[in-house]
Amino acid sequence: MKTQQKKWAVVIASTLAAVTIGQATGITNHFPLDRNVNTEDAFDMYVNAVPEDELKRQIEDKAEEYKVEPIDAKVDRVWKAIPGYNGMEVDVQATYLQARSNPNGASIPLVYKQIPPKVTLDDLGAQPIYRGNPEKKMASFMINVAWGNEYIVPMLDILDEYKIKATFFLDGSWLKKNEQMAKEIQKRGHELENHAYSHPNMSQLTTERATLEISKTKSLLKEMLGVENKWFAPPSGDYDQETVELARQQGLKTVLWTIDTVDWKKPSPDSVVAKITKGVEPGSLILMHPTASSAGAMRGMIEGITKKGIKLGTVSETLSSERLDVPES
Repeated sequence: MKTQQKKWAVVIASTLAAVTIGQATGITNHFPLDRNVNTEDAFDMYVNAVPEDELKRQIEDKAEEYKVEPIDAKVDRVWKAIPGYNGMEVDVQATYLQARSNPNGASIPLVYKQIPPKVTLDDLGAQPIYRGNPEKKMASFMINVAWGNEYIVPMLDILDEYKIKATFFLDGSWLKKNEQMAKEIQKRGHELENHAYSHPNMSQLTTERATLEISKTKSLLKEMLGVENKWFAPPSGDYDQETVELARQQGLKTVLWTIDTVDWKKPSPDSVVAKITKGVEPGSLILMHPTASSAGAMRGMIEGITKKGIKLGTVSETLSSERLDVPES
């Protein structure tokens, strides 16, 4: 009798400890599973009949605890359209199946899935975009190219050195004359987008001319580089609501910048580094051109930004709702 009581005491204690998750600090990726307690017939029957259901119940409990709600895209009074940010939750069924396939005593990897926001940038209509979601620790170099060929390759080399991808917005007339340089940018893995055709002030154009400025460069990107254009950066940041609507009619979202190097004024590289490092935040779009100032500041900008815990990527990556912190199972 005492032996049987001891056996069930072990069973109960074991069950309570079978699936535990430690104090959550941020996002948890594993929790321990220990079912190596007893191998006698009564216990084996208990393990086969109960613990799997208990395991699933506890995974479900923890899934609710670790759930991160998504953030909807919105129109801000100052920043205009701000993209949403995916939430995250434990995939109960995938985690459960993974746990059952693990050997006894192994930790269970939590399998996560992302939860998309209910409202996306597409739902906001014709709105300009100045920044990414502030909860996403990513920023982008927006490099507008209409001149300055001598600095492009040095900038590409530095980006390669740090394994960083940027977005180059190409003036169509520049692209038509510099196909090989554009292909070199593309070969290095960078994103290529639309900066109108002849660098006009878009707000001062007729509807027909403004439409043509966007469509000509969109067509050149497709014909010369095979690029499916997604973003339009108006030259000099000059636009009106019609500009944004005309771009949207061509399937493009209008993107501007959060922080400007003002490199066309030829500031010292050190001053550019100081300005960008101080001002950059999660979601920042950083405007620059292929100039001596930005080329000289690029290493310092990269190092200053990454030291703040901000990852650099393309405009598409920064403005997407995809999370950066989903653990690998």
